[in-house]
Amino acid sequence: MSDPTHTAPATPGSAPEDEPRAHDPVAVALGNASLLGVGYLIARRPGLAVVALAVTITLVSRLVSTADVSYEIAVLVWWAAVVAHGWFLARGGGGRGARHGLRLAALAVTLPVLLAVGLLRYDAAAVGRSVTEARERGDCAGVLSAQDEVWFGHRVADAPLTARGDDVVRACDRLRSARTELTTALGGDTEALEDGFGTLASVLSEPGNGKAVEATLSGFLDRLETKNPCGTVAVVDWLQDRVPSHDVLDRSAGAAERVAPDALAGCGEALMEDSSFENARSQYQRLLDRYPDDDLADKARSGVRKATQNIELAHVRFLLAPGTGGRPEYCSDPAKYSGAKAFGKGTNRALFYAHDQYADDYSEQLPGAWRADGPTDAVLVVCMGEDTFGSAVRTCPYQGTSSGSTSNVTFYKIELPVKVYELRTGKLVMNRKIQIDGAGCPGSITYYSSGDHDPGPPSTRYVEESKSDVKDAFRSLVVR
Repeated sequence: MSDPTHTAPATPGSAPEDEPRAHDPVAVALGNASLLGVGYLIARRPGLAVVALAVTITLVSRLVSTADVSYEIAVLVWWAAVVAHGWFLARGGGGRGARHGLRLAALAVTLPVLLAVGLLRYDAAAVGRSVTEARERGDCAGVLSAQDEVWFGHRVADAPLTARGDDVVRACDRLRSARTELTTALGGDTEALEDGFGTLASVLSEPGNGKAVEATLSGFLDRLETKNPCGTVAVVDWLQDRVPSHDVLDRSAGAAERVAPDALAGCGEALMEDSSFENARSQYQRLLDRYPDDDLADKARSGVRKATQNIELAHVRFLLAPGTGGRPEYCSDPAKYSGAKAFGKGTNRALFYAHDQYADDYSEQLPGAWRADGPTDAVLVVCMGEDTFGSAVRTCPYQGTSSGSTSNVTFYKIELPVKVYELRTGKLVMNRKIQIDGAGCPGSITYYSSGDHDPGPPSTRYVEESKSDVKDAFRSLVVR
């Protein structure tokens, strides 16, 4: 026997099986405020929960990667949207105890998320203040130390703020590059100097970097006085020629002006030690032209004088070198050496040069005190011409060796044309002829004949000079 079928009447107020269950809107809204889709899970909408979480992850990823404020606004709009949507999606339902439990569960998820975001934003703001304060002090080390505290949580909670700190770090990195370039420039590398100032100008153009740029510039300017004064001169010249930019970088011109005299003097001294006398004189002269009243002006004048003397000395040495035939060029193209002593009373040591390499050098018979070793201890330069017969001294008869015939031989003084130059001025102080006396009519004379024909000795001969004769002839040239 079959049981009868019974149909139970519907309980008043209950929902049909196919109607969606009602949920607590507060619990759903609170759950969605976590941005993790928890509200949709409470509302038993797992599909919406997955979509909501995916959108949240996408927006936060874009926010962290771009640090664009528009994405931060988009996150806020999305947060408000899911909260509102959760509220309106939920409807009535659930007993009082059930509502209370769902709200506590939603709050347990959302509150830590919101607290974490709030605390991270607060901490990120503190880091941002530290970065800003360090930048305003021009302390790049402080900037790096502060920004090192930033981690992923800070970037999620306040991406734009942490990104601004990254910008400051990048500016400091560029300033570190500028310091490297400027350090290289201290050796006189003006290309590195130009690059360094270009970097400083670029960083300075960004708001808030003035103090950091000034600190970097000050560090460079404090090191301008280096052990390489000629390198400093090159840097100073570049800084003084730099077109003013009407900002803190213009301080460099004043610093260059302060160190320029010392740099020019030091460079001149270094070039003198390297025997680069032309360049040394140029640096000393620049100091005098630009800073005639500076304390280093006397040193510069002395430097110009010494450099000039060394230049003159080098030129004189070149002119005194043996030329064609042995006669130096100085004898036809004299030059001054202002470092030499002036021609005056007493013995004036001289450099003597014969007519050519084959001529008798009578100066070899002069006292050592009269002959200079070189232009540095000479007062005069004596250029001797070709010797000729001077005044007749005595005539004596001589009998030919083979012919037996008698010939008269006249003995003459040795006449030398001489030009005497004062080395100090390069001026001709004497142009005359001197005659060297000596003994005539010796007991016998030697002469040469060719073949069997003996014409006898020549009728003219030079006297035979002694050292004292040569000394007497040259005395009037070197002793006053």
